[in-house]
Amino acid sequence: MKTAALITALALSTSLAFAAEAPKAPEPAKPVDAASFYAGRWYEIGRTPMSLTDGCVAGYTDYQTNAKGLYERDACRDKTPAGEEKVIGGRLEILNPGQNTKVHVTYHVFLGLIPVNREYWMLDHTDGWFLMATPDMKMVNLYTRDPHPAPALVDRMTKQIKDMGYTGLLEFPARAAT
Repeated sequence: MKTAALITALALSTSLAFAAEAPKAPEPAKPVDAASFYAGRWYEIGRTPMSLTDGCVAGYTDYQTNAKGLYERDACRDKTPAGEEKVIGGRLEILNPGQNTKVHVTYHVFLGLIPVNREYWMLDHTDGWFLMATPDMKMVNLYTRDPHPAPALVDRMTKQIKDMGYTGLLEFPARAAT
């Protein structure tokens, strides 16, 4: 009996230790002006590699307002900047009105019926760039208003997201020609 209790206690303490070490996104640095930020096009400069984006290059996100509210449309090109466009989109809900830095997006990815839900935090931004991550820092994206930002800006954004605790790989897909 004591052995079973000891094993259970050890397993629990080990799982708690791993949970405590799991990265967590820092609170966003400053509020977002929703009217200007969640409008127009942002270009994806860097991201966490994942199977969903394999082959995706020249990515961008368009924020739009329609009769149902805010809408996010993510797109990229298949394999080359001139490749076929791939699109996913969904309703965007601001989770912390006033700060406007935490959002929930419901994407409809399978025949437009099966939803995929994601929460994103805008960790830091200016009018020309932003750093976005999931609260657990498993997914990170770097965006700019310019499809071809200066290399120094990309380096600064990359360093900043790493300094915030992101330890995973980043990829920097090809961008569209201008």
